[in-house]
Amino acid sequence: MKRLVWMGIGVAIGVIAFRKVNEAQANLGPVGLNRAVGRLADGVYDFADAVRSGMRERESDLRSALGVESQDLESANAARR
Repeated sequence: MKRLVWMGIGVAIGVIAFRKVNEAQANLGPVGLNRAVGRLADGVYDFADAVRSGMRERESDLRSALGVESQDLESANAARR
């Protein structure tokens, strides 16, 4: 019986969410939708940029902890090429 109640609640939430999304899409129109997609793309780019800077910082911390200089790695990479 509990499963049936929770399934009913889930279906109701899904229907409400679907209606809200359709309503928002109708209100935005094509121009508003393009802006929303652009903002989403900007947000993804900003997140990726933050991840990259965090990776660089962590790599720098690890190199200093291990006593490895970045110049040593650059010269090793150049020798491999």
